[in-house]
Amino acid sequence: MSSVASVHSLWTVAADTPGKIPAPHIECAQLSPTLIVLGAAVIGIVIEAFVPRRHRYSSQLLLALVALAAAFAAVIGLAAGGFGSSKAHIAAMGALAVDGPALFLQGTILLVSLVAVFTFAERRLDPAAHGHHVDSFAPQPAAVPGGAAEQAAVKAGFTTTEVFPIALFAVGGMLVFPAANDLLTLFIALEVFSLPLYILCALARRQRLLSQEAAVKYFLLGAFSSAFLLFGVALLYGYAGTVTYAGIAEVISDGAKQIDPALAGAMGNDALLLIGAALVLMGLLFKVGAVPFHMWTPDVYQGAPTPVTGFMAAATKVAAFGALLRLLYVVLPGMRWDWQPVMWGVAIITMLGGAIVAITQTDIKRLLAYSSIAHAGFILAGVIATSEEGISSVLFYLGAYSFVTLGAFAVVTLVRDAGGEATQLSKWAGLGRRSPLVAAVFAVFLLAFAGIPLTSGFAGKFAVFKAAAQSGAGWLVVVGVLSSAIAAFFYIRVIVLMFFNEPKADGPTVAVPSPLTTTAIAIGVAVTLVLGLAPQYFLDLAGQAGVFVR
Repeated sequence: MSSVASVHSLWTVAADTPGKIPAPHIECAQLSPTLIVLGAAVIGIVIEAFVPRRHRYSSQLLLALVALAAAFAAVIGLAAGGFGSSKAHIAAMGALAVDGPALFLQGTILLVSLVAVFTFAERRLDPAAHGHHVDSFAPQPAAVPGGAAEQAAVKAGFTTTEVFPIALFAVGGMLVFPAANDLLTLFIALEVFSLPLYILCALARRQRLLSQEAAVKYFLLGAFSSAFLLFGVALLYGYAGTVTYAGIAEVISDGAKQIDPALAGAMGNDALLLIGAALVLMGLLFKVGAVPFHMWTPDVYQGAPTPVTGFMAAATKVAAFGALLRLLYVVLPGMRWDWQPVMWGVAIITMLGGAIVAITQTDIKRLLAYSSIAHAGFILAGVIATSEEGISSVLFYLGAYSFVTLGAFAVVTLVRDAGGEATQLSKWAGLGRRSPLVAAVFAVFLLAFAGIPLTSGFAGKFAVFKAAAQSGAGWLVVVGVLSSAIAAFFYIRVIVLMFFNEPKADGPTVAVPSPLTTTAIAIGVAVTLVLGLAPQYFLDLAGQAGVFVR
């Protein structure tokens, strides 16, 4: 039943029995991962209001870690209960899908977010100010950068502990996004996780103006992409008379069986379908960071606090690709011959554009941003495969890529000079001689990005290229391998810079992190090596989770 029909039936029943509007049927147990995270976010806001300032940091950190761990345990419980396979179904009155891809992606998002919270909580990288530990976030974000109010906040030792509940709200939206089963739920989830990210991007302690500029760019371009997506939703509703995925797919394949009189003049109009689908895809490709909707990525990655950049680069891609997969495989399989050539073009220019422009970058965060654009193109090759192998390869790649990205940005937070993080590539010269362990760890992440064998990057690329080749997209694989070769050049250039160049006398130092950041980096290295050396179990897991419920 469509959402519109559900609402209509509620109104009809309400008219028949005044004062007795039936409550919607919500399967709380099956939606528990999302409910736990959003509930914890609300509790976090209450903590900000009522708990004394000196206790907020520990309270918020504990709450965030417990909530994310409990939500992940809930995902494992649902998967063990068969909701990823035999019991997969549509929940929340048709709004959300509980199936293999949704649970796999939600589990990945929760694990990535759990590790990201460790980097959010790091307070030992900068020297203490006025006897107080400081973190990556502005002490009083509403204050004018460099003004008297900000200086007073630093002197008083204020910390922006509301970043934890804001991040939890973003995670809650990300959990709903790949599971959304109608277009309105998709749009609401998009806004729920985008708005907190706009805020988080503006909260850098150092380079406040650059951080605020990044947030404004992200907000403005994100608003445009949301508007395109919403307009596409309206056109698809005009075409099909419903916003549910199954309802739209049915009209595409069989035509409308029951025409709504109010929409009879527009329903079945192919122009509405094609333009609407294109606009919705534009909104999703923006979140993925695919060319030509990528222009926000380098500026936002550079300006945002580095822990936020790592969280955003990893978790947002997982959620956005999950939503893109569901839209193409569940809603638009009947339009495969229309969208596949377009996605071919997007994948090719994304792979080549990201790899070629990355060569010219002189800032490590911008380099990783263009690297993420190239990886979006590689993942699109698996999306285009339109097969179960394509779905499972994309799921595996997302899981592998997210931990490599998180680990790489965690390492970037350690390399510092008097102005904070030393992100200029020239300053990384000789880092391997100054701090061999940190440079070696970063080299592992770079080799994984490059897709070198025995790393998770190689297993992921091999899986998506194999799926694309089996589906007849051989030329796409050729372009992908060529792009990988181009990308390998600038990854290896950074490794050469670190290990074979002389360190500068006034070069940056490597901060000694607390166990929080150390744990985040160690998890990134462990996942990178395990998925590279023994990927088969996880490939099988992604294969079992590769079937969408319809």
